[in-house]
Formats: sequence, structure tokens, C-alpha cells
Amino acid sequence: MTELHILVLALVQGITEFLPISSSGHLVLVPIFGGWADQGLLMDVAVHVGTLGAVMIYFWRDIWIMLRGIIRFTKGKRDPGARLAALVILATLPVIGAGYFLNEFIGPAYRTVEVIGWTTLGFGLLLYISDKMGLTIRRVEHTNITDALIIGICQCLALIPGTSRSGITITAARFLGYERIDAARFSMLLSIPAIIGAGTLKGWELYQSGNAQLTNDALTAAGLAFIAAFIAIAIMMAWLKRASFTPFFIYRLILGCGLLYFAYFV
Repeated sequence: MTELHILVLALVQGITEFLPISSSGHLVLVPIFGGWADQGLLMDVAVHVGTLGAVMIYFWRDIWIMLRGIIRFTKGKRDPGARLAALVILATLPVIGAGYFLNEFIGPAYRTVEVIGWTTLGFGLLLYISDKMGLTIRRVEHTNITDALIIGICQCLALIPGTSRSGITITAARFLGYERIDAARFSMLLSIPAIIGAGTLKGWELYQSGNAQLTNDALTAAGLAFIAAFIAIAIMMAWLKRASFTPFFIYRLILGCGLLYFAYFV
């Protein structure tokens, strides 16, 4: 891989993984418009590890609270941290089954410019509507089993490139009345098991392929993805303290229309 390819791949994955604009959709578009070959499993695993490290460090307090809560729960003590951990796990369960089904029975047929164009546009509009209509009266601490299941089921839609895992979970949370920053926070916490699951699956495939040796390219990509992801998370969380998701909708509107024009008229 060229240095430019590594840089673009890492930055695209790092920036788009947590913003509501779809990392999977952008990664499909990189080789199409960049003229590069598929980056391969090793690089996929590397950039996933980088983004996982970023979200875990940024939300280390929440992670510590959940781990401490689980330990207290095993000792027979009720703890809000254990409750939050259980809700995150519950919200993750639907996507496990959906991911297996998509991988087993549908395959890569939906990874096209047309599909990404429509999902980028459609789910971007849905994000905008939820952000304008949704109330801002609930926080992560108010999450219940029903909310977790609804958000988790919606997360399954993110298996279609262009939907955006963070985008669809934030959309669901905003419709349920969560404040913007708390919708984003719960979405980020949900990303941890999702990325671990995706990274483990790709890592296993890489191990089975017999090409699991670390390379400088992979280490560089992981480091760059970590930096890009951490900055993207920090900027979005700071932005949401005083503004809305409208800029992300505008970006998705422009990108979606551009992709559809490319798909049908070029």
C-alpha cells in the first residue's frame, strides 16, 4: 500500500466511525474513487483497533463505572454502573443476529454506490427530523430496557453501508427524547462492543487466512485512525453542547445527492 492510501484509509475510518455519516459507506467509496485495490483484512483490523482505543480512552470514566458496577453486582450489590453495562449489552444483542444473517445469506450485494447514495440521503433526513422533533429531556441515566432494545434494533440497519451506526442510534435516541449529547454518548458506548465484535470477526478471518503478521503499514494505520477518531469524538461532543446535528445532515444531503448523480448519470 502507498503512504497516501494508508493515510486516506486511516483518516476516513477514524473520522467517520463515530460521526453520524457512516464509516462503512465511506470505506466502500475509498477504493472506488481512489482507484486503489481493497485494503485487505489486516488493515481493516488495524483501523478498527485504532478507533476502539480512541473511544475507550475518551469514555474511560463510563467504562470504569460500568466495570466497577459489574464487580459490585457480582458481590450482590446493586449499582447504576452495572445497570448501564447491562443495557449496553442488551442493545448490542440484536445486531449480532442481524450481522450473522447479512453475512451468511446476503453478502456484499448491497455494497454499491446506489445503495450508499440512498441510505446516506434517507437516513440523513431521518437524523435531521429526529433532531428537530425530538425532545431534550432525557439523559443516559434515564435509559430503560425498552429504550435499549429500540436503539439496539435500529442499530441493525447500520449493517447496510451508508446508514451509519452512530447516526441511526443517535436518531433513535433523539426520537425517544434524549438530549443531543446523551444520545451521542450512549451511541459511543454502544460502539465499543460493536467494534470489538467486528474487529474480533475480522481478526479471526485474518488468522484463518494465515496472514496475521503485523506490518508497519498496519501499525501506522492504527495509530492514525486512533488520532483521527479521538479528535473527531472530542469535536463532536464539544459541538453538541451548544449546537445541533444539522451540519451532519447537510453533509449527508450533499454526499447522497452526489453519489446518486454519479450512480445514475455518469
